[in-house]
Amino acid sequence: MTEPLTGARELVDESVGDRAPEWDRTGEIPEEVLRTLAARGLLCAGVPAAFGGLGATSAANGEFTAHVGSRCSSLRSVMTSQGMAAWAIQRLGGPQQHARYLPELAGGRLAAVAFSESEAGSDLSAMTTAIEPDGDTVVVRGQKVWTTAAHYADVIVVVGRYGSGAAAVVVPSSAPGVTVRRVPRPSGCRAAGHADVHLDEVRLPASAVLGGGQPLTLLVTTALAYGRISVAWGCVGILRACLDAARRHARDRRQFGAPLARHQLVGRHLANLLTAEQIATRVCEHASRSWDDGSPDMVIATVLAKQVSAVQAAQGAATAVQVLGSAAAHEGHVVERAYRDAKLMELIEGSTEICQLILADHAVSMAVS
Repeated sequence: MTEPLTGARELVDESVGDRAPEWDRTGEIPEEVLRTLAARGLLCAGVPAAFGGLGATSAANGEFTAHVGSRCSSLRSVMTSQGMAAWAIQRLGGPQQHARYLPELAGGRLAAVAFSESEAGSDLSAMTTAIEPDGDTVVVRGQKVWTTAAHYADVIVVVGRYGSGAAAVVVPSSAPGVTVRRVPRPSGCRAAGHADVHLDEVRLPASAVLGGGQPLTLLVTTALAYGRISVAWGCVGILRACLDAARRHARDRRQFGAPLARHQLVGRHLANLLTAEQIATRVCEHASRSWDDGSPDMVIATVLAKQVSAVQAAQGAATAVQVLGSAAAHEGHVVERAYRDAKLMELIEGSTEICQLILADHAVSMAVS
């Protein structure tokens, strides 16, 4: 049987080439690149084949995500957003919504997911965006911030309050009342299309509502699960890119009559980078196995993968900068980009502190052996 992601890495390599630094400088990934990958189903490879997707396992999609992350974290961020949107629709929507939206996302349309607000970041319970029923329609009001890939998106899955609970709603970016404003010059993942989304009396058919009436925490946790495991695998990619750049530099650069790699303190940095990459890879593999097996530990395994991989990526990128020195100080260099991009990974889809609180609660609730 043909693997669903056969040829995917080669297509990414061809699409990215040596252009990632340019995309980082300009803050823009060419639309034809995104459309090409989206039309192949590669931006949300987990969508089931029944809906026109590739039906990739979490393990296979994770390794592919790591490869994309090693080439361009901005592209990987767009990929994560597309996958989150598809996952939210798959988990929260009904059969008719699956049949309507999933083939579109697996066939070329681009999507984003809007959670955060100016006063509701880590504390999403402070969310004020409202999705209000009005006959056979709903009206959406609110303002979302830092919505990754919103600049490129055809549709935005917006999370908001719905009655006494919460819901998500699929909002076309072209709908009257929707305004998307780019975040200027973000410090990392500069070409990921981060934007603020303003929703001013946006009227949509009621059929666009997903999971209406669910508790806000449950709905957010469901939608964030995919984002967390995707970011975690993306951090594996960052570490692999840093390790590759650092080992090449340390092998080829000579100081004091010997390659840098032969100097013990530099060798320690390389060992630490390899260790970080292996730790992140193994914890992501565990999370993906839990995901593919439908394990009851899937949620906590995903949080653990995101926490460990993001911290390792931030520390690993800093280590790579130390090895390369001034060679990594040029804007757009793979390690310079990784240094900026990796820090954002400790903030998005649940900050390091939020992940630590979740893991601490889990530790307390574990049965005593």
